[in-house]
Amino acid sequence: MDAPGNEEQPEPESGEGLTPRQARKIRIVLASVLMAAMAVVLVVRLASRTSVLVVGVYGAALVLCGVVIELSRNGRTRLGTWLLGMGLAAALAADWLLLP
Repeated sequence: MDAPGNEEQPEPESGEGLTPRQARKIRIVLASVLMAAMAVVLVVRLASRTSVLVVGVYGAALVLCGVVIELSRNGRTRLGTWLLGMGLAAALAADWLLLP
């Protein structure tokens, strides 16, 4: 029988996955692109219907994208990814459910 400390650990292959710096940069760029997209959607929605609710929903989405950028800059990329996905899904659901 092997001793508990003699288990072989698989060595990580080079090129497997992203480095933390690459993951942060990708999430920052993704959040920035989504922020720009939310700004365009906000302008389009305001052109078709002026409402405080429209500004509130899409303004919250813009703030959320900014928070995700800051989280990614500080190394909280997983939290930022979940927050971005759930927050933007909630904003789009609110648009579909609340805004005529």
